[in-house]
Amino acid sequence: MTNRWGLTIPLTGVPLTEHRALVEQLPDLGYTDVWSAETAGTDAFTPLVLASQWAPQLRLGTAIVPVYTRGPGLLAMSASTLAELAPGRFVLGIGASSPVIVESWNSAEFAEPFKRSRDALRFLRSALAGEKVTESYDTFSVSKFRLERAADPAPSIMLAALRPGMLRLAAKEADGAITNWLAAADVPKVREVVGPDVELAARIFVCPTEDVAAARALGRMLISSYLTVPVYAAFHEWLGRGEQLRPMHEAWAAGERKKANEVIPDEVVDALVVHGSVDSCREQVQSYVDNGLTTPVLAVLPTGGDVFDQVRGLAPRR
Repeated sequence: MTNRWGLTIPLTGVPLTEHRALVEQLPDLGYTDVWSAETAGTDAFTPLVLASQWAPQLRLGTAIVPVYTRGPGLLAMSASTLAELAPGRFVLGIGASSPVIVESWNSAEFAEPFKRSRDALRFLRSALAGEKVTESYDTFSVSKFRLERAADPAPSIMLAALRPGMLRLAAKEADGAITNWLAAADVPKVREVVGPDVELAARIFVCPTEDVAAARALGRMLISSYLTVPVYAAFHEWLGRGEQLRPMHEAWAAGERKKANEVIPDEVVDALVVHGSVDSCREQVQSYVDNGLTTPVLAVLPTGGDVFDQVRGLAPRR
């Protein structure tokens, strides 16, 4: 399987329209992919629409689009539109997301995430192939839906997956698995579940600075924000970090946010957030690939430096 090297766009603090100068350079630098995210910033599709025109050589991916926040038909339409703009170069990454994003921010019910993800995956397989879909799934029903502009070829679909059940579903029914908040040493455990031939992508948080204290402070803030979410807590319990993260969870549950940050061990921060010189960061990302990751997707954290220069420096060695 061809190894890839991806970048998360848009970059923090950079206006979307200013990305063109960098995105156009990415293929020549050695990047193969750009991937978007969708929380409370840009939506997942618009940055990739722009990138599809700025750098037609790049593969484009969403990591991820929540399966609750758009209706099934709208999700199929958005995916097919981008697939038409980038024939054979678009990967639709879908996933359950989190209760905060789904319920608190989008007023939808976060119920039965495994079944909802499975049902969305099965619907999208049929709909993106141009089929007329009338089906009662466990979590929603669709009647007589057919895309008027089904892209040819249909986009690949990858599934956000953290633990064995969802990882096995991704391996069996999707075109790959997308994971998040993974250490390089964790990759073999995930790879063991999905098997050797399934594409495995992961967003990797990269903080290119030699100011260790600053990098760890930023890392701790992100870790306490993300890993206290139940699905991520369960993921790291499965990975074997339950005891290391227990003090953080206890402090967070008690409302002691500052303490929750302080009690995260340095070794956990260093495992989950890549930091150091640009050259060191590049080599640390390469260690994920060496351990079995197919597609590292760099998420460059702000350090006060020139982020475009940092992205250029983080390009893979040839």
